[in-house]
Amino acid sequence: MAEEKDTVEEKAEEAQKEAKEEEKAEEATEEQKEEMEEKEDVSEEEEEKMKLPFPTAAVVRIMKSNMDGEKMIKKDVKVAMNKWLGDMAAQVSKEMNKFPYVMMHLNEFKEAKRVYEDLENFQKEKDRILAHMDAIKKDIEKLERDLGKEEGEVIIVRRKEEAQNNGA
Repeated sequence: MAEEKDTVEEKAEEAQKEAKEEEKAEEATEEQKEEMEEKEDVSEEEEEKMKLPFPTAAVVRIMKSNMDGEKMIKKDVKVAMNKWLGDMAAQVSKEMNKFPYVMMHLNEFKEAKRVYEDLENFQKEKDRILAHMDAIKKDIEKLERDLGKEEGEVIIVRRKEEAQNNGA
């Protein structure tokens, strides 16, 4: 009986040790992730050299808020996203510049960015139409099955008539 208690206690102690080791390993991986991200973060001096349009930290913060926690972002992705956002801002600004007004209001901004929102709406509309087409295809297949039975009966009658005409 005492031996059983010792083994149970030993197993419990081993389980506790394993749990502590796992916690330490998780903490270590978290720290490693943070260290890697810090190394890859673009410094202010590098930002100035690369002429990035936005602070990299703000861009990364937005990206991470929309990603799973375990995802890491490489430096080249951060820079590319920053440059792409700058290009988008430039394109919208060029569209706004086409208006004859001196003062730009929210309405002009909404009109200038509408092209990009229409692309998103276009994709939603495309998905809706494809779903509707699938429903129509299923209806057509059902009708074909229903008509196929009748059509098969009609074919048999026609073959009999053709056989009678050829035989006569």
